[in-house]
Amino acid sequence: MAKLWAPVLALLLGLLLALFGTASSVPQPEDSPASGFSSGRAMRDVGRIASEPHVTASEANLRVAEYLQGRLSSLGLTVSTQVFELPDRSNEKLRTLFGSPETAMPPTNIIGTWGDVNAGNAVLLMAHYDSAGGSPGAADDAAGVAAILETLRALSESGAPPERGLVVLFTDAEEIGLAGARSFFAEHPLADRIEAIINLEARGSGGRATLFQTSARNGEAIRRYAEGVSRPGASSAAAFVYSLLPNDTDLTPALERDYTAYNFAFIGRPGLYHSPLATPETLDEGSVQDMGDQLLALTCALLDARPLPPKAENITFFDAFGLFLIHYPTWAGWVLLVLAAGLHLAANERASVRAAGRRMAGTLAVALGGGGMIYLLNLVSGADGPVNYYDRLAAIPAIEVMSLLALLAVLALSVRLWNVRVASLAGLVCALALQILAPTVAYFAVWPMLLGGAALAATKYLPGAAGRGAAAVCSALVIGFLLQNGHWLMQGVGPDMPWTAALLAAMSLPALAAVLPPEMPSRPLRLFAGLCLILALGMAVWIRLDPIAETAAVYSRFG
Repeated sequence: MAKLWAPVLALLLGLLLALFGTASSVPQPEDSPASGFSSGRAMRDVGRIASEPHVTASEANLRVAEYLQGRLSSLGLTVSTQVFELPDRSNEKLRTLFGSPETAMPPTNIIGTWGDVNAGNAVLLMAHYDSAGGSPGAADDAAGVAAILETLRALSESGAPPERGLVVLFTDAEEIGLAGARSFFAEHPLADRIEAIINLEARGSGGRATLFQTSARNGEAIRRYAEGVSRPGASSAAAFVYSLLPNDTDLTPALERDYTAYNFAFIGRPGLYHSPLATPETLDEGSVQDMGDQLLALTCALLDARPLPPKAENITFFDAFGLFLIHYPTWAGWVLLVLAAGLHLAANERASVRAAGRRMAGTLAVALGGGGMIYLLNLVSGADGPVNYYDRLAAIPAIEVMSLLALLAVLALSVRLWNVRVASLAGLVCALALQILAPTVAYFAVWPMLLGGAALAATKYLPGAAGRGAAAVCSALVIGFLLQNGHWLMQGVGPDMPWTAALLAAMSLPALAAVLPPEMPSRPLRLFAGLCLILALGMAVWIRLDPIAETAAVYSRFG
């Protein structure tokens, strides 16, 4: 048992880091200091906005619009509206998908201004106030609207207008084709006086608020974010992946122009997306606090006297468990990759060709075998035919557990292959490929390889407990990093591509090999792997046979 303290320490510390990195913020009560953001105060607005479904043109949406105009006026902003016509596609969606025959109000954007907005360098805060059909929309997007209102209240505590103009835009008809945002950026004169935008969204009702999209050439914009936000949640990998997907938010039409832009969302509790149960009571108040803290800090950083961030080359960025933002130019990824390779080679001195081949086979077994197993289990879970999109969102936590069990089984079955303290050629090649093809995503592989190499080198060059302790710390960082990002990955693409988690698992192998005993008993590992496979298969069957989730959007259909 004495040999197991290092892997146990690495696992426990890694789990703690992952939990901290994925946990939403601690909610602040209504009586917290007036200069800061309080989710307790913001939730009062959420309660009013999301008291009932409020689709575009409905009587309920009219009540929300009137409430928001009153709130902006009470905060000292100059309030106006922009009435616009819905395009045919939006009208069709309103009728057929949301079944809304109401015409209580025309589609209407709500606009508030504060300070000098005519100088051409204003900052825009944006969220949509309409909800999806049948959903109160507490998260999507009452939370974003409420976060902006509470941010305005905190800013107003100074008693003076900001250094530059501030524009607030609450768009209508986002849920039926971004019609409000398209109208504003195409037709409203204020669109020409804005230089920076922060948009708030949600695809779920919990989890960390993450900066998942920026405008192009984001180097200086990210540096300003890093300076201003004390508990960041951001990922250049998320920004890259999102750019490849057909998804849209109100920021989409804005990015057709040359703004500096930030897009935030939380995607935890995914089953509540567009759900009839997306009420204030089911909204994670900590997510509102997290979103609001980042919004207030970034808004202050953009409103100060400094020029707004100019365009600069895209950079790599990600948060280190929410503690701080790691960011660097993409060329620095090459330096880190060379350093990782050097550490692996240093730990690999006089290693046999056979040992190197075992490591290569083990890495491929985890990446390909684990990915294939998860792919098959996902088919068993129901992905082999037409599915209800919202039901699959509700199944993400179960799919995540299913995938983790499958990966644990593959890791246990292949341990004799990958548990050797030699360089991970396959891992380094994967990191190299990412650095060439998608440098802002390469950190997914580069950092585990770097820390894994450091762990291997520590066991080789540091004596006794010191070496094992250093390796345990490096391994814990890798475990926490991969669990945090694996959780984010599963929430983002889990229903369609859960097998991608196997690639992250393969990146953990050098760090795991550095702390595990060289010889592991085979029989207990086989029993453990068998149990994990049985549980994973059982989870897949349960997902398939489970009735459509009660959280599924009321307008959803198969297909």
